[in-house]
Amino acid sequence: MPEPTKKDETETQSAPPPPEQKTPQDGGTGKDKDEDDTSVSTPPADGMSKPAERKDSVWSIGEGAPEESGKRDDSQMSTLFIEKPQSGSVSVGGNITFIAKVEAKDLLRKPNVKWFKGKWMDLASKAGKHLQLKESFERHTKIHTFEMHIIKAKENYAGNYRCEVSYKDKFDSCSFDLEVTESSQAAQSIDIRSAFKRSGEGQEDAGELDFSGLLKRREIKQQEEEPEVDVWELLKNANPSEYEKIAFQYGITDLRGMLKRLKRMRREVKKSAAFAKGLDPAYQVDKGGKVRFMVELADPTVELKWYKNGQEIRPSAKYIFEHKGNQRILFINNCTMADDARYYVTAGDEKCSTELFVRDPPILVTKGLEDTSTYVGERVELSCEVSEENANVKWFRNGVELSDDPHSRYRIKVEGKKHTLIIEEAAKNDNATYSVMTTGGQSEAKLSVDLRPLKISLALEDQTVRLGQEIHLKCEISENVEGKWYKNGQLVEASDRVKLYHKGRIHRFVIASSAVDDEGEYMFVPDAYNINIPCKVHVVDPPKLHLDGLGENNTVTVVAGSKLRLEIPITGEPTPKVVWSRGDKGITDSGRIRAETYPDSSCLVIDAAEREDSGPFRITLKNEAGEDTALINIKVVDVPDPPQAPNVTEVGEDWCVMTWEPPANDGGSPILGYFIERKKKQSSRWMRLNFELIKETTFEPKKMIEGVAYEVRVFAVNAIGISKPSMPSKSFVPLAVTSPPTLLAVDGVTDTSVTMKWRPPDHIGAAGLDGYVVEYCFEGNGFSQGISTDLSEELLEPPFHVEADEWIVANPELTDKTKFTINGLPTGSKILVRVKAVNAAGESEPRYHPQPILVKEVIEPPKIRLPRHLKQTYTRRVGETVNLVIPFQGRPRAKVSWEKNGSPIDKNHINIRNTENDTIIFIRKAERCHSGEYDMKVEVENLVDKATIDIQIVDRPGPPEIVIIDDVWGENVNLSWKPPKDDGNAAITGYTIQKADKKSMEWFTVMEHYHRTSATINELIIGNEYYFRVFAENMCGLSEDATMTKESALIAKDGKVYKYPVYNDFDFTERPMFTQPLVNTFAVAGYNATLNCSVRGNPKPKITWLKNKVIIMNDPRYRMFSNQGVCTLEIRKPSPYDGGTYTCRAVNTLGEAEVECKLEVKGGLSFFRLLMDGVPPHIIDSYMREVQADKTEGK
Repeated sequence: MPEPTKKDETETQSAPPPPEQKTPQDGGTGKDKDEDDTSVSTPPADGMSKPAERKDSVWSIGEGAPEESGKRDDSQMSTLFIEKPQSGSVSVGGNITFIAKVEAKDLLRKPNVKWFKGKWMDLASKAGKHLQLKESFERHTKIHTFEMHIIKAKENYAGNYRCEVSYKDKFDSCSFDLEVTESSQAAQSIDIRSAFKRSGEGQEDAGELDFSGLLKRREIKQQEEEPEVDVWELLKNANPSEYEKIAFQYGITDLRGMLKRLKRMRREVKKSAAFAKGLDPAYQVDKGGKVRFMVELADPTVELKWYKNGQEIRPSAKYIFEHKGNQRILFINNCTMADDARYYVTAGDEKCSTELFVRDPPILVTKGLEDTSTYVGERVELSCEVSEENANVKWFRNGVELSDDPHSRYRIKVEGKKHTLIIEEAAKNDNATYSVMTTGGQSEAKLSVDLRPLKISLALEDQTVRLGQEIHLKCEISENVEGKWYKNGQLVEASDRVKLYHKGRIHRFVIASSAVDDEGEYMFVPDAYNINIPCKVHVVDPPKLHLDGLGENNTVTVVAGSKLRLEIPITGEPTPKVVWSRGDKGITDSGRIRAETYPDSSCLVIDAAEREDSGPFRITLKNEAGEDTALINIKVVDVPDPPQAPNVTEVGEDWCVMTWEPPANDGGSPILGYFIERKKKQSSRWMRLNFELIKETTFEPKKMIEGVAYEVRVFAVNAIGISKPSMPSKSFVPLAVTSPPTLLAVDGVTDTSVTMKWRPPDHIGAAGLDGYVVEYCFEGNGFSQGISTDLSEELLEPPFHVEADEWIVANPELTDKTKFTINGLPTGSKILVRVKAVNAAGESEPRYHPQPILVKEVIEPPKIRLPRHLKQTYTRRVGETVNLVIPFQGRPRAKVSWEKNGSPIDKNHINIRNTENDTIIFIRKAERCHSGEYDMKVEVENLVDKATIDIQIVDRPGPPEIVIIDDVWGENVNLSWKPPKDDGNAAITGYTIQKADKKSMEWFTVMEHYHRTSATINELIIGNEYYFRVFAENMCGLSEDATMTKESALIAKDGKVYKYPVYNDFDFTERPMFTQPLVNTFAVAGYNATLNCSVRGNPKPKITWLKNKVIIMNDPRYRMFSNQGVCTLEIRKPSPYDGGTYTCRAVNTLGEAEVECKLEVKGGLSFFRLLMDGVPPHIIDSYMREVQADKTEGK
């Protein structure tokens, strides 16, 4: 809960502060105390109470309790309160309770009660340990009691409070004061912020002070429970548009003076050596009064000067100087508003300043406002008179200040001492309490705005209109006010269809084209009047049948056996009477044929329609507006009879042709078409063959399986539905010969034979394929007529006329192969060849060769078709596979030969495989020795074709030959080197240069992909000594080794160069020596075994492993490792065959060393297992004999 504060009132007359008033200089500046402990003041709480009707409390520093200036006038009768809360007094830290009572005799529910502090601070949301709100109800006396408890009161809880009670349209309010007396421990100080309360905020007289604010007490003790609010920080951080709101909320009425002077006063006062006692922070005096400034000097001989706003003050009748010992006093007589300024006094280089505030006497209300009653629309003037002309006066409406904004409906007029609030056109919402406030008083009055009595000059009349005609409602009232139209209690808004007109006192409601929904009770209600003008509108419409959805001649067709529900939309207002009839007999609302009537339709219902129900039905409508009638024809139809069993007239490989006769009875509706179904004879599942109706009585089913018996049947379809199926046809089996063979071509020709080849038929069918028949004929009559010239064309007809008996069968027995040689042909003759496929259904159509074939061997010149990627140099890396396929052509018996660099190819290293159409060169693991030009030659008798393939096998290059340090200067080193002797059979693409500090010998790359053979290394560290090495690079990557500089480069420091002593290099060379020998090992068959030893030597020795004195190499069962001198041989899943003596040999340029051990593998393997593992048979045999001998010795 925010701390309640004492309400400050402007006194009409006040005296200057007593001379014994002290300035807060000891223990800190007065500014700091004022800023930390200032309490928040609130504006007047209620515009209903006047200053003379409440008690004002003003303290002077060092004086006692405040004086009472007036008593509360409770003469005004209360409408709800039977007991009001009374003003009270409590000491700091004490408790006090305020009680309000409301009688509930005439109230149906509990009234709403609110407690306020000041003007708008609602205390309901501030309840806590310092404030509690309670309520109770006594059933016997029917009295509501409301209590507000203030616990451990603080001094700034003092001020004006208000209690409001409301019930429906009743309202009552009561104001009361709380006075908090200070305890004896409280100190006296000045509240700077409360001093800036002015009566004319933003006006010309802004700057007048509330002197009681300067003298207001404050607490020295810091309140931990309720932290103080720094208004200056709020104003500094807030948006400028919120300054006035914050100032009004925290009781600051002089916002401009607050922002200007408080900023100047907040400067910290330093302890003065010249002044034993300085000026107070601020002084206040009434206009025409006298003020006294006094300082006390530490040194009375110091010269003193007084200044006002920076101008030195000279002695005169107005300014009087006085000396009393160390005291220096300045009197200002007859103070005016021009004396309201900043003053300071200088003593040598030191200065002491203060602020003087001159206040005008308060403005009094000499003639108050009077209660006024008027009518809506009339001009209202509320006037009052004040004690001075052109005084600053504020107007309030229900406690809310009114502004003189040009756009406001309120206008304020000032004529000398008379101030008038003008409302040009009074409205109902102008009912309120209006008040006027000055610096010395206030006055209030109630404004009551009532409506003029309303008379109805022309009332609305009830109307009956036909559907589609205009509805026009008109009324006239005595006042020119707006109003609202209602239909059946619902508000009607103007729209494109509904037009509302208001001209003067006449109101009209117009609907150009009426609808059925427009019928109802209409009412016009004038705004702000509790009166309505009603009328009724009745819309009538002749009956009408809507038969748009029926067919030609109003015919409705229904399927026999189904239910007919014929719904006929009807209109008419009022709802017409409906009568159904058939002939002279009426139809009732029950039975198999019945009528059902609804407000907007009528239904004819026929359950389980029969053919006898066909015929005309009559419907008749009648109401007060007319009559309508119509005839509706009902037609009952059914599905057709099934057709007769169909006949299958023709059968193919997967198709047949079927016919049938139309059904004898179409069911009363024309036949639209037929559906066909088929099934396998041994199956019961029928399959629909067409999804679109067939108009004809013949059909060709397709996509049947050859060799399977089928049956078919037919359905007839009309507009009603599908008939029952016909009887199935007689069963039939589809079967057909194969299609002709494909791709018939000549495979080879000799002087006495022709070899033909072909592909099987595209479609063989269910009858299968038994074989082929090859036929030929010689040159004869008509042989050369119409011969095709397209060798790729496949013919199903002979290219010339040949009699059937002229064809000779080449194979008396069927051949199941797709290649056949016709032998015994005369050399030089020409033949035509054809091939037929044969199955159980017979011979297929023949396939003809498109050209006559000359029986004579033809020589085809050799031609090598070298692939495009082999026409350039073919490059592979060492270890990769080379597999090249080179196609060629040439007949007969083409001979292929290869040479490498002019010499025959060694087939032990390079594999060559030749076929009739291509040759393959294969190298499993390419070596650099395989590089070279390979010459291929294809020979056919005396004809030759050649081609050359350039194969390049590349590897990583060797290191550069030598690296030399050419020059060292500053932080730079110039290097040069020679290209490597071995370029890896590929061009050198660049070099990588690395550097290493001699101390750490850690290598770092400084250049990559460098193309030149000399380089300058920059940004080296002074004082360090570097070695450099260079790698060569080609398309395969960097060289395995690098060439290092033999000498180091020292980056010398400036100054004297230290000459290092020369030491002879130590010879680290050493012949190989095993530091850890091999040990005899036992291994389990099937589990990996390892042999380990360690060796040292310089240069690094080459390690070779031997088994039984035989070098182990290229054997996948062994893996060899060497790391930091530790040599390891891993034997993967050993068998007893792997047992024996293993030797590790180390060799370098200075000598060699050996170490050996025995390995025994326990757990034998069978002869078959060793054979499956790839062990050669002769080794297996030797191993088995050794195992057998070991077993014999063991026995």
